[in-house]
Amino acid sequence: MDNRQAIGSWLSGPRAAMEEAGADFGYRGEQLGLPEHGPNSIARPGRRLGALVVDWALCVLIAYGLITHGDGPATSNWALGVFFVLSALTVGTVGCTPGKRLFGIRVVALSTGTVSPGRALLRTVLLCVAVPALIWDRDGRGLHDRLARTVEVRI
Repeated sequence: MDNRQAIGSWLSGPRAAMEEAGADFGYRGEQLGLPEHGPNSIARPGRRLGALVVDWALCVLIAYGLITHGDGPATSNWALGVFFVLSALTVGTVGCTPGKRLFGIRVVALSTGTVSPGRALLRTVLLCVAVPALIWDRDGRGLHDRLARTVEVRI
């Protein structure tokens, strides 16, 4: 006997199976008091990944051209350092990196709306470790955002 509904729920993931069973998860950001769509709604993973790629490419270019002068193996290490400085300074002052600005995203603190330099530094340290950024909650926030009490929203 072929039970396609069971296979479909397995492929769709546990959230889809729970929603079919009647659980209401709401939309991303609802628990945080953010709107579902438009400005100040949670930024989607595609936008965030695109912003990260732009920021990383910018940091690699800076490290390659200004610091290592074409030394390939050292470029990636210096690029991480440039990324750390770029992210900590720009998020802590204006709330977004060049890549985030290009993709229409900014980082805000949940309590105050603006990110303090301390929160930006904590968020950047956790982001550079990379593991917290790969663990998401149901609102789509990475563990680095959760621990720093920040969220990436659309502009």
